[in-house]
Amino acid sequence: MPRPSTVAEMPAPIPVFPLQGALLLPGARLPLNIFEPRYLAMVDNALAGHRTIGMIQPKVPEQTEPDDSPPLYDLGCAGRIVSFEETGDGRYLIGLRGLCRFDVAEELALHNGYRRVRPDYGPWAGDFGSQDSAAIDRDELAGALKAYLAARQLGVDWDAIDKTSTDELVSIVAMVCPFSPLEKQALLQSRTLTERAETIISLLTMDSAGAPAPDGIN
Repeated sequence: MPRPSTVAEMPAPIPVFPLQGALLLPGARLPLNIFEPRYLAMVDNALAGHRTIGMIQPKVPEQTEPDDSPPLYDLGCAGRIVSFEETGDGRYLIGLRGLCRFDVAEELALHNGYRRVRPDYGPWAGDFGSQDSAAIDRDELAGALKAYLAARQLGVDWDAIDKTSTDELVSIVAMVCPFSPLEKQALLQSRTLTERAETIISLLTMDSAGAPAPDGIN
């Protein structure tokens, strides 16, 4: 099935993978390690059809029993399976490429143990358009990221970051940094790339200010 390029081409209903702390953004790639039987079945069915899975956060951590169904946030992001590998121990390693965000219009009955929703892509049709990063202060973003990493004594390949486009950098920081589930949801809800970048800068700055000092520093 061809990759959707408009809201009208997006599939419905779609399976959803509730995973607290996981964030998928339009245009970005998210690697996933799939091992629970219900989610193995989800991937099998997606690969046999439209190759689309919705990433969404539960409002409380997902449990391990097949009938556990914690409430979901109202907003998620649909992604297309763009890579697939089966391991020797029965796991799937997949890569999702974000397509379009969706509001949950309705949750449907379980199918093979996994959850499904009827998505409303309409409010997020702009996800298929180009994102203008010209208004983003990249120096401010990089400075906030450096302070955040320094506060945790973490290193990063700055040469690689310098070669990364601004829109990619915003998505990478949003998805990789260990922000809280509520903060991840706020980043997902950002209407524009500039708004998301400003939110990231605020989160990094506040987190750096509250981070414990490294050993030997008061």
